[in-house]
Parts: sequence; structure tokens; C-alpha cells
Amino acid sequence: MSSSALQISMVVSSRSSDFLGSHSFCATNSLRSRNVSLPGRMAGVCRCGSAPSAEETAFKTKVARNANMAKLQAGYLFPEALFVAMLTFMQSQSSMYHLAAVFEILSGQMMLRFCWEHNAVSFLILNNFLIYLLNLVNMLARRRSAHMSKYPDAKVISLGIGDTTEPIPDDITSAMAMVFSQHALLLNLYSAIQRAHSLGTFEGYSGYGAEQGDKKLRANIALTYYKDLGIEETDIFVSDGAKCDISRLQLLFGSQVKMAVQDPSYPAYVDSSVIMGQTGLFQKDIEKYANIEYMRCVPENDFFPDLSSISQVDVIYFCSPNNPTGSTATRDQLTQLVQFAKDNGSIIVFDSAYAMYISDDSPRSIYEIPGAKEVAIEISSFSKYAGFTGVRLGWTVVPKELLFADGFPVAKDFNRIVSTCFNGASNIAQAGGLACLSPAGLKAMQNTINFYKENTKIIVDTFTSLGFNVYGGKNAPYVWVQFPGRSSWDVFTEILEKGYVVITPGSGFGPGGESFIRVSAFGHRENILEAAKRIKQLYQ
Repeated sequence: MSSSALQISMVVSSRSSDFLGSHSFCATNSLRSRNVSLPGRMAGVCRCGSAPSAEETAFKTKVARNANMAKLQAGYLFPEALFVAMLTFMQSQSSMYHLAAVFEILSGQMMLRFCWEHNAVSFLILNNFLIYLLNLVNMLARRRSAHMSKYPDAKVISLGIGDTTEPIPDDITSAMAMVFSQHALLLNLYSAIQRAHSLGTFEGYSGYGAEQGDKKLRANIALTYYKDLGIEETDIFVSDGAKCDISRLQLLFGSQVKMAVQDPSYPAYVDSSVIMGQTGLFQKDIEKYANIEYMRCVPENDFFPDLSSISQVDVIYFCSPNNPTGSTATRDQLTQLVQFAKDNGSIIVFDSAYAMYISDDSPRSIYEIPGAKEVAIEISSFSKYAGFTGVRLGWTVVPKELLFADGFPVAKDFNRIVSTCFNGASNIAQAGGLACLSPAGLKAMQNTINFYKENTKIIVDTFTSLGFNVYGGKNAPYVWVQFPGRSSWDVFTEILEKGYVVITPGSGFGPGGESFIRVSAFGHRENILEAAKRIKQLYQ
């Protein structure tokens, strides 16, 4: 045996659930104990014998697990924890400590997914997988060491996750700070003591707010974004973000509806549908869930689906400007979508979270289309306008004209969902929202958006100069780059290992994203310029 080989001799329990726990994808106990030897990297012996399983030693309730959660093990949602783990490992000076952290994350998420997709019930497959992961981490460590020796000041730049990076404008934070000063219990004990007497008065006390949101904020949202569109204050529900409202809407629709989604699209639409029980199992051969209509959106159809090929669906999730492709639907396209929903009796959930990035005459709201109030809900957010990704503030519009099949107003049921599941957005966040919608706040938000759009232009120009097909970027903070014939995960690995830049593989957004990558413009200018330089060096 070579010095680089690892001989793992073990007794494999006839019960695979001893290792994995009780899961629906470990459906057989027919394996017999056997010895297995596997090639590896380090010399050593690991012997694992049959031990009392968790189900024999731990107390269990009689509540069954939601079977829909297990379906997510096979989802196409890209494992962002893997990105973070690799970055942590590559940047760390303490390799062995972070090796354990990486191993824990990978074994916890990736291994269970691997087992599901490959029907793995034996330790032979599991051990091969774990050794593969260990070798991957070792490879990253070697490359990191070599790179750091040659370039000791090098750093990894992340253009993957769509998180904002620039500070919240002063006009907005000042308004939020004023509310902080009026709610001393949210500051510190000393301030709380100072404000104790005022908190004991009718004038100084503040408890729960309206679940639907601050009346003034709702009115300002209606005036700012829906003026002359027939949307009123009472149609607007303020929330802690569009992502949260996606799940609340799924709760509203229930488990018996069929949904359609752009492919590729923001993964939360699909995953929340799976959790609600609207779908069948994940179909590995086509990379799709059963009972979801995947609307193909690719360059060949100008990123707008062929609606004539879409079967009867109840709910249509549509994002414009789109995450991840950066494409924006035209007025004619959205008119087709609204008419399709009317003809089929469907409800559109229109995600306009990036509407303020639009610089041409493309609609910023679905309600710019005649008749949309009868078939559409709109969700939006302050996250990518004002840098509120951590503050958490968004809204959902449910027009009074939108009715269920029996004539009952959708808004009344959504109000019940919100009142039952939510106590309202933070009053501090809502104060920030009001500041955002002031003249100074709107100007500050636009300045921030313009900064990110300048970043986008740098990214677009970089990939275009290298001869790639580049999409998006004009009306969105995302650039969609095509690598024909290549796996998006291979491209991700190549750019990370050779350029030390993190992007997002397109397949993480659905099967339609294969051979593409998404590059986010959310980053400090110096990081964007450095990333552009590295990418040019890599592909010139």
C-alpha cells in the first residue's frame, strides 16, 4: 500500500439507519455486514461496529415529520453553506479547525442529498463520498497554500450571494436612530432606566403595531410606487421582507394548487411550494419537481416563456427584473401574461424587488398593465434599494379586485394569514421605510442603485470584452453569463480556484440555468475592479 493511501477497515452495520437516522430515503435494511477497504490520503484505521441506534436510546414524540421536508434533500437549491465553508477554509490560517467546520457542513447537507439522489444505503457509497469531499478540501488547501505563498496579500472576492454592501444613506439611518432613542429598551440597560418613566405613560409607551403595517408608511408606498394605478393604502401589507411574504402566500394558497415558475428563477418559489406539499418528488433525470410547471426562460425566447405551451396552473410566480437572469419583461410581454392569467383563471405573484433598477420604459409594476388588479399580487422590498437586507422591510399588494373562485376577496384571507402568523414589521424598520420614501431618502436610494449599476457595467464590459454572451445587467444588479457546453458548477470551481472570485452557478436556479453563471454587482468598488482584473487574467 502506498504512503498516500488510507485503508479504512470497518464493519458495516446491516442497518443503514444507524448512521443516517430514520429517513424515507433509506428504505432498505437488507444489507449484510461486510468489510470494506477504500483508497484514501492518510494512513490509519477506523473501525465502526454496530451500536445502539438513536431510536433505541432517545425519546421520540409521536408527531410525524412533514414528509415534504425530505423532498428538499433533492432540491436544486445551491448549497450556499458550501460557498461559505470553502471561503472560510481558504482564507483561514487554522486549517485543521476549519477542516472540521467544512466537514460538518458538507456531511450534514451534501451527504444526505447525495444519499437521496443515488439511493445510497451502504457505507461503501457514503465513505467514497466522504473521501471525495476530504480530497476536495485537501486540494483547496494545497491550492490556497500555493497561491498565498505566491500572492501573500491575495483575498477571495465574493460576487455570489445577492447581499448589498454599501452603507445605508444617512437620511434613512437618522430617522431610524430617532426611533431608537424613543424606545430605550432596545438600546441598553442604562438608557432603559432613563426611559422607564416615559414607558409607563400613555404618551411614551409603544406595544404591538398593526399587523398590516404603519398607516402612514402604507399610504406613502401607495403614493410613491402606485400613483395613478388604482392601488390604495388598504391594499398594501407591510412585512419583514419579500422572501417571508412568499411563504405566507404559499400558506394562503394551500397544498392543493399547482404553480408555474420561471426557469431559471429565485429558488424560494419552488422550495416553499415543496414544503407546502404542492409538488411531487424531485425527478433527477430532468432536474425538476413533479407537479410544477417550469416556464423555460432562455436567450432563445428573450427570457419570456412560450405561454401557449403552459398547462393549466393556479399560481404563476414571475419576477421582473428577474433574479438571476437580469432580464426585464416588456409591456407587451406582461400584457400577454395578464391575459393568459385571465383566460386560465390563474393568479400571478409578481416579484418587483428590483423595479427601481429599471432605467427604460419597462413596467415597474404589474399594475401598469390593464386588468392586472383582477389577477395579480405584487411583492416588493426595500432590501436592494436602501440596503435593508439586514433591517428587513418589504410589502405585498393584494388588490380588493382580486377574488377567489367563489368570489371571496383574496385580501381578506391574506389579512387573516398576516394577523395569525405575524405581529407586524419592526417600528424601527418602518421608520426607516418612511425615511426612504421622503424626497431625500428617494434621492439617496437612487444614488445607491446608481452605484451598483456602475458596478454592473464593469462586470458586463469585462465578460463582453472576453467574447462571452452576456445578458442582464441593464435593469438589474445581476449579470448572466453563458459558458456554452460547460457545467455551471465546473465554471464556478474554475473561477474560485484560479481567480479566487465567488460567483453563483446557474444550475442553482433551476435546470434552465445550466451552462450559465450569475455574477452579482453588490460589492465595494475596489472588489469589483479587482474581480474584473482577475477574470480577465483567467480567460484572456
